[in-house]
Amino acid sequence: MYELIPVAEAPELDAEAEQRFVEEWPEFIFHDEVVSQYRDRRRSYFADWEFYLVDDTRRLIGGCWGVPLPWDGTVADLPGGFTDSLARSVDSYEAGLTPNTFVLMAAAVRNDEQGKGHASRVITAVKQQALSRGLAQMIAPVRPTLKSSYPLTDIAEFMTWTRDDGLPLDPWLRTHIRLGATLLAPAPTSQTITGTIPDWESWTGLAFPSTGTYVIPQGLTTLAIDKASNTGLYTEPNIWMRHA
Repeated sequence: MYELIPVAEAPELDAEAEQRFVEEWPEFIFHDEVVSQYRDRRRSYFADWEFYLVDDTRRLIGGCWGVPLPWDGTVADLPGGFTDSLARSVDSYEAGLTPNTFVLMAAAVRNDEQGKGHASRVITAVKQQALSRGLAQMIAPVRPTLKSSYPLTDIAEFMTWTRDDGLPLDPWLRTHIRLGATLLAPAPTSQTITGTIPDWESWTGLAFPSTGTYVIPQGLTTLAIDKASNTGLYTEPNIWMRHA
């Protein structure tokens, strides 16, 4: 038996969750300066939208979090991506606007439990939570796992790639599709991450000896390095998917 429980109900799992789930993401993804401006308010306003997936012994299996926001259901009104969803949710809450949509911002399964259908359990359970709380729509700015193998390919083209059976080439997109999700639109500027050249060398383990464009480990697109200004710029693309 597996259960999706609020993070607040299991503080004893927090330290393990922080260690386990960080493993799933590249270091640079945690350095979006705009996200940091909203992080504390998001946690304050939407603490009840953070969850752990546990088994019947309360062993940590996976987790997810998201935010509620207003969305009119059209592609034109979609947030720009991950960062913009966070900003819209917080700004809308502070403006007193009523949300009608849940945005699944992140979902993860611990490394030693992957390949057992737990990601599907997390997504299905949090969708049920959203619907039961009166949010009629669930969308997600999905980070396709295979995209890092094709960093030079535009995200709009990548989202059209399919296997012979018609399902997406990307396995994480396939997981969502098999749960009834549909592809909505590319989010080419889902996150923007800037840092000094030493920052990027620390985050990636690479050296950047000259100005130019670089392929980086786990990057979904390329990194632009400017030696004159001592900066690196990376713009993370995602893919919008709709679950309900």
